[in-house]
Amino acid sequence: LGNPQALDMFLDVNGSRMQTGNTRTMIFPVAEALSYISRFVTLLPGDMVITGTPPGVGEGKKPDPIYLNAGDVMHLGVSKLGEQKQTVVPFTLEGLEILS
Repeated sequence: LGNPQALDMFLDVNGSRMQTGNTRTMIFPVAEALSYISRFVTLLPGDMVITGTPPGVGEGKKPDPIYLNAGDVMHLGVSKLGEQKQTVVPFTLEGLEILS
């Protein structure tokens, strides 16, 4: 992996680049974040740690925010770690019991 503070990140939606970033701009360094989290939780290989998001969040697009819709394809990646594609599916409450 090399230096965890030098990993490029990206997010494309339907082929358009929406977000780019690098771990060097994170508020807390990767090692510090993992050290802190591991004080409370045992981290195992394959665990994911969600730290936030690079600049470019769709809601912040001015003057017109961009929101995900069913069928949109998200392609994201982190250099040296890998990439993945996800297709957005509609949210439904069908079959879910809502507790009051």
